[in-house]
Amino acid sequence: MKIDAVTIFPEYFAPLQLSLLGKAQENDIIDIAIHNLRDYTEDNHHSVDDTPYGGGAGMVMKPEIWGQALDPLMIPDTDLIILTPAGKVFDQKMAHELAQASHLIFACGRYEGIDARVGQYYAQASFATQGIRVREVSIGDYVLGGGEVAALVMIEAITRLLPGVLGNPESLAEESHVEEGFLEYPNYTKPKIWRDLEVPEVLLSGNHGAIAKWRAEQAAARGED
Repeated sequence: MKIDAVTIFPEYFAPLQLSLLGKAQENDIIDIAIHNLRDYTEDNHHSVDDTPYGGGAGMVMKPEIWGQALDPLMIPDTDLIILTPAGKVFDQKMAHELAQASHLIFACGRYEGIDARVGQYYAQASFATQGIRVREVSIGDYVLGGGEVAALVMIEAITRLLPGVLGNPESLAEESHVEEGFLEYPNYTKPKIWRDLEVPEVLLSGNHGAIAKWRAEQAAARGED
């Protein structure tokens, strides 16, 4: 999978070199490139934003700079993901959908967001016929300082679904409950007693049927809270 991220803070993406994602890049499972939006500016101050039409607080990121940054990245069968609080909420189902893609571009907005015409432009029929899709995505009902954190969340959730990324692929099978609307059951390890708190006896019983039933009940109870 090829992943591009466009941002004014490339340093935000340093964690992608760590742990499983770092190894996945070393093994050529994932190809990640980070692009500095300011490299596409032409003024001395490298300005990427301007005041909003219609008035209001804050600044809006200019479309011409985004166009110059995105045009060279647009190839057939690409999902352009524009991170915005107004987008569709990201979940495990969407993660699986995007894990089937060959190329993802994350557009990390700042300030009051990216000029809406950027998404409109790449959603035109001339791009759709090339398999280019535009998605406006949010990771939750709250506001962040920018799209970088959201992009990191999505990249990790998506890429861990790719074959070869996880050291133990059975972990994905055990996480299927997430797609069914349940939360994960509580997990325990040694020692059996820690600070007077004991591991539930059923987990020590060796009765796999009883353990599976207990875990299902715990996951369901968490979903009701």
